[in-house]
Amino acid sequence: MESLPSFARSSVNGWAREKGARPESYRVVNVRGRQYNCRPNVNQLTAHCPLPTAHYPLPTTHYPLLTARSRGFTLVELLVVMAIIGTLVSLLLPAVQAVRGAAQRASCANNLHQIGVGLHNYHGTHRRFPPGGVEPISPKWPNGRQLAWSAFLLPFVEQADLHARIDFRKPFNAPENAVAASQFVPVYVCPSVSRNFDPTRDRAPTDYGGIYGERISGPNNPPKGMMLYDRALGTADARDGTSTTLIVGEAGGWPDGQWINASNIFDQAFPINQAPSFENDMSSKHPGGAHALFCDGNARFLSNALDSKTLAAICTRDGGEVVEEF
Repeated sequence: MESLPSFARSSVNGWAREKGARPESYRVVNVRGRQYNCRPNVNQLTAHCPLPTAHYPLPTTHYPLLTARSRGFTLVELLVVMAIIGTLVSLLLPAVQAVRGAAQRASCANNLHQIGVGLHNYHGTHRRFPPGGVEPISPKWPNGRQLAWSAFLLPFVEQADLHARIDFRKPFNAPENAVAASQFVPVYVCPSVSRNFDPTRDRAPTDYGGIYGERISGPNNPPKGMMLYDRALGTADARDGTSTTLIVGEAGGWPDGQWINASNIFDQAFPINQAPSFENDMSSKHPGGAHALFCDGNARFLSNALDSKTLAAICTRDGGEVVEEF
């Protein structure tokens, strides 16, 4: 014996009341594909006694089917939705770009921080910072090696293997150094700079240059900065104070920016981000200024509006200037 399911029992009783019949006076079959033979008690059924279903119909009104057709968007509704989406995108895009720019700026500052750590580790080993470059190609050195400070720093920025591949007896552009010079070093590049770099024909770039001095207040002769050719300076040479003396500055996307090439030092001659294209000065793709690294290892963002006298003062190592808070 098997009890009639509750969903069928309620339907049977309701249908019987509509017809004026007593629920126990008829039998139910075909409940969800299964046939039942009613006993006098409607709750007790035998599931193995099929009866003709025509005599015992179940009311179909209790099992309605969905017959309404789904309606799609009209053209007007679609245009409204598209307009709303377009408005939301126009509102969100500047915010996304701002977040991306902030992340790139933070990454750039971190690069300079890592360079600062490397410079101080180099200083701890050699008692000096690396020279800005050696044997720059000039009348004095017509076949000079012109190797940059950033090449000497490689072992101290986790690039010892690359450093070992450079033949420091040869010039930066010698065929023997071509493969090493084409190796991209992430810590030497700013993520905000877009470039088409081809390692099969290009020397790898850098967006950071050594501070050779300044030409804002007058000629840079002798050079006033911390990164000089054929001369290595230490923290003791920053007589103006290591916290107010620059050693490396950002120069995003400049033509001479190759980490192996000793042309990647410069003397500051213009306000930040205002130098003509032929000048190697502090500049960046960040809005509002550029990053710079001080001799004490502190990386800071310098505003385009930084006073020219202050900018000149922090580019010199022993000018005797009093640098106020900036």
